[in-house]
Amino acid sequence: MLQQQQRPNMDWMLQDLATSVPCTRQVVVLSADGLRMAQYGTDADTADRLAAACAGLQSLSAAVAAEFPHGDGRMRLVVIEIDGGFFYLMAAGAGAYLAVLADDGVDAGLMGQRMRDLVLRIGEHLTSPPRVDRPAP
Repeated sequence: MLQQQQRPNMDWMLQDLATSVPCTRQVVVLSADGLRMAQYGTDADTADRLAAACAGLQSLSAAVAAEFPHGDGRMRLVVIEIDGGFFYLMAAGAGAYLAVLADDGVDAGLMGQRMRDLVLRIGEHLTSPPRVDRPAP
């Protein structure tokens, strides 16, 4: 039986980012395979959909990053400007990513800085260890 390791509730850790950067709408932490690990500012269903979409986006960005001959082939930050706002996706640890949706008026520099600060401050909590097969009890 495949079991996920129990993680502490990290949703509260995302509150500081969401409240310190005006125009922030949603913050989600996800694993590389698209599972929601934490959320703030949205319901679980919406966070799950966003996490699943982010998994595909991080995979595409890693493929593009691999084309740079002098880099390590890993995605660090993706920013997408859409009608009505911005989407940010940042590598946040081994197998984990931080995703943010923000309205048009967001300060992009402040958002990037606060996302980096959050990853540095609590990065060890934002990793997604590989899942392991464990025998059923």
